[in-house]
Parts: sequence; C-alpha cells; structure tokens
Amino acid sequence: MDTDPGILCFQHCNSKVFCFKLPEKCPLCSSHLSTAHFRLLPFRIPYPFVRAVQYPCSIVIKPTTGDFLHDYLNCMDLHIGVTNSEGRVVEFDRAGLQQCRTGMWYQCLVVDGAAGPWREHWDCTLKAMTDQDCWSPQRYNEETFNCYTFVLTFLRNLRYGNLSKAAGSRTVFCENFIVPRTTAAGKYISLYRKLSDMDCYIQRHPGADVAYVALPKR
Repeated sequence: MDTDPGILCFQHCNSKVFCFKLPEKCPLCSSHLSTAHFRLLPFRIPYPFVRAVQYPCSIVIKPTTGDFLHDYLNCMDLHIGVTNSEGRVVEFDRAGLQQCRTGMWYQCLVVDGAAGPWREHWDCTLKAMTDQDCWSPQRYNEETFNCYTFVLTFLRNLRYGNLSKAAGSRTVFCENFIVPRTTAAGKYISLYRKLSDMDCYIQRHPGADVAYVALPKR
C-alpha cells in the first residue's frame, strides 16, 4: 500500500510553493511555469513514513488508532513494536503478544534498528522474549505494563549500544528516539492537512515552519 501523497515544492519568485500537482502558472506572478526559470526546481518532499515489513530488525511506532496523516494528534498515544529479520512485527497490547498484524503497520516511523551482523542476535533475543509467558492479556496494564514495557525490555536484553542504554528509562528513550522522529513527521503532517483543503501553500519566509499563505481550491 503506497500512502505517499506526493507533496511537491518549488520556488519561482521570492517564496516557496507547496502543492500536490504543479500548477500551469506561478501563483504569485502568474508566469507560465513551462517556460519559467526556477529559483528552486520542483522536487518531492521526502515522505517520512514507511511500511514496517520493509525495515527488518527495527523499532517502529504508529498511532494506537488510525494513521499518522489523517488521525494523529500530538496528545495521542503511540504504539511501538519490533520487527524481526523478516520484517514481521512483534508487538504487545491488551490482547497479549501479537505477531500476525504486520499489515496494520503500513504507515509507521522507524525509531532505529540494527545493522546486518546483529540480525541473528536480534532474532534470538526477540525469540527469547516471546517465549516468556509474562506477555499475556492478563498482565497487560495501560500505564505500567504495555507495549513500551515489551520493547524496552527487549532492547535492554539486546545490549545494542546507545539504543539499549536509553531503554533503561522510558523518558530518556522517548526524548532521544521518539520525539525527534515525531517532531520531524509532524511538519509533514501539518503541511499535508493544509494542502488537503487548498491548491497550494506559499511560504513567505524561507526557513520558517508555519508562515504560509493559503490559496483555496477553486
């Protein structure tokens, strides 16, 4: 499933323009873009989300309900899981340990992962975790024994550099690995939602995150 909406950016006049489809004319000066000299050639904004199956031996996150582009808000909880060397997601929630819902992870963020030589150790550590009987629906607690408990326990047992060191504290792990990913993705989400209602956005001040002028859809 390809969920990339394909946000484009270009600059003809003094401002950057963001859109889903290149207009025939510059929205600022009305020059025909087919013969225009661009200050910044059109390019596609990098899409921050991935399919978990394409990222083996990784830590991945997604909204607990819905997806990032349409449903996620900063105040919402995130669900976290682990992929094995085949890209299958192993996760823990109120239903217990789950290993057959990889298809639900079609729009997620990669927190971090292990390099090739670590894959066998990654799988062995993950297998040892899943063999434990503590990951049951009865043990699940939304606050104290949840998906983060499973992933952070796995990372501590893995002993993989800074990733495992940060796993000693949920707060430190979130600050070092979760917040940077969601902050960067949040800018893309905000732009996507604005463009869903407009033909394009004009960024008046290059480098600013939110200084946009909206051109409504006709």
